[in-house]
Amino acid sequence: MTEQANARVALVTGSTSGIGLEISKSLAENGWIVALHGKGNPIQVQAALDATNARAKFPVRHFDADMRDPQETRRLVRGIQETYGSLDLLVNNAGIQHIDRIESFSPESWDDVLAINLSAVFHATRAALPAMQAKGYGRIVNIASVHGLVASQEKAAYVAAKHGVVGLTKATALENAKAGITCNAICPGWVLTPLVEAQIALRMERSNSGRDEVVSSMLSEKEPTCRFTTTDQVAGAVRFLVSSAADNITGVSLAMDGGWTAQ
Repeated sequence: MTEQANARVALVTGSTSGIGLEISKSLAENGWIVALHGKGNPIQVQAALDATNARAKFPVRHFDADMRDPQETRRLVRGIQETYGSLDLLVNNAGIQHIDRIESFSPESWDDVLAINLSAVFHATRAALPAMQAKGYGRIVNIASVHGLVASQEKAAYVAAKHGVVGLTKATALENAKAGITCNAICPGWVLTPLVEAQIALRMERSNSGRDEVVSSMLSEKEPTCRFTTTDQVAGAVRFLVSSAADNITGVSLAMDGGWTAQ
């Protein structure tokens, strides 16, 4: 048996940038066979592949799927299982954001946020579980959000979806508690990702303020530490949750929020 034949296989959705990319690089560096997934132009996808392969022990491939479509989500999981013969770790990370008051929130935006941030987690998990159950081993990590634990204004769809992810995490954990499968959620606060950078830009536009002022306001109003959580720290939490030290940790929602939810 070759070293690659013995390696475990991970799919990280939404991993061509931000948190997902850092998780993928970290797993690849630690001996996982990693399947990247995510939208982006060919240059962006290739840059993500190059960055991950630079730290990988085994070749990294990119798989495409529109997570709004349940059939494509199922096809994504099946494709990885067929390509590698296994899927040992599913990291449900893909997500989008839309900011508006409820009365102005477009139904199309609501549907897209719920489809990608919540329903895709269900469809990917549903597709991955049977093979994990047959093998007697599996790890599922859902990248939720502090907004899976508390709410903020103008983020109704995101808050609803992430609360749903936290609930789905608990149900998945309970149903598979004796199957050798754990399912946990990570709930970051502010993390400097393209999604958060877009929110910073929107606040700058609305308030006619500079970036430093907006960032300081965002952090001070929510996070007592007044520090961003880093993508590397989230990746480190994933590494812990898939390690043997976390074999009996399941159904938890790990807040990485600088004290946001402690208030």
